[in-house]
Amino acid sequence: MNLSDFKSIRPEYIVTPGSTVDLASFPTAETGPFKRKKEATKALKKFRKRLSALQERFYAWDKKALLIVLQGMDTAGKDGTIKHVMRGVNPQGVTVTSFKVPSAEELAHDYLWRIHKATPKRGMIGIFNRSHYEDVLVVRVHNLVPPEVWSKRYDQINAFEKHLTENGVVILKFFLHISKEEQARRLQARLDTPEKRWKFSKGDLKERALWDDYMAAYTDAVQKCSTEHAPWFIIPSDVKWYRNYVIGQIITETLEELDPQFPEPEEGLDDIVVT
Repeated sequence: MNLSDFKSIRPEYIVTPGSTVDLASFPTAETGPFKRKKEATKALKKFRKRLSALQERFYAWDKKALLIVLQGMDTAGKDGTIKHVMRGVNPQGVTVTSFKVPSAEELAHDYLWRIHKATPKRGMIGIFNRSHYEDVLVVRVHNLVPPEVWSKRYDQINAFEKHLTENGVVILKFFLHISKEEQARRLQARLDTPEKRWKFSKGDLKERALWDDYMAAYTDAVQKCSTEHAPWFIIPSDVKWYRNYVIGQIITETLEELDPQFPEPEEGLDDIVVT
């Protein structure tokens, strides 16, 4: 799929290739046509039902792969998106990969090595919880490699994604856009809720102190790496149920655009009777 195929799929959230991005101009707390959570949840359920049927056809079709990239600040809702949007799909047709600190083996290879290994095969939906973009985000913010190294990675990432799309991988990239105020509320909620306190780390506060640096890094990432073949979607994510609805809609409509079909059955089956 190219950008023209995405025009009817929430165009207001697509980063136009070559455009200048100002993240502050993108909403974080939008709720679209919905006034209540109940309305959006009902609409999402319809998408999930359709998504389940489309996934079955996509798996049997076996001609394309779908890669979903989720990026965002801590608490933006990457885990929640996977939980609520992908509920009801056949787990045999979905892989989820969470990219954390690279292992010794991964560090011994180029930074895209572990990413390429995890890309989905034909018929599969692969979800990246964080991704290769960490190598122009956290690596940049924490000065893990010099600027002359990470600054070259935008072109490398674009070339890598172009290679994937030319070989049958459809890529959907979602930046879960939350406000700094909403992040504070979610971090505090983790502290205040005993069963969620395990999610909180003092390191979260150190990362939060680098908010402006991360926003600058994200701005460059979505601006320089939104392409015709793999555009970025900036999803308002302060309201969790609206975030889920929008992403569910985009994934479902993307699969509908692909229009996967069941393969033709083997010939000569009409007269067979199983005894």
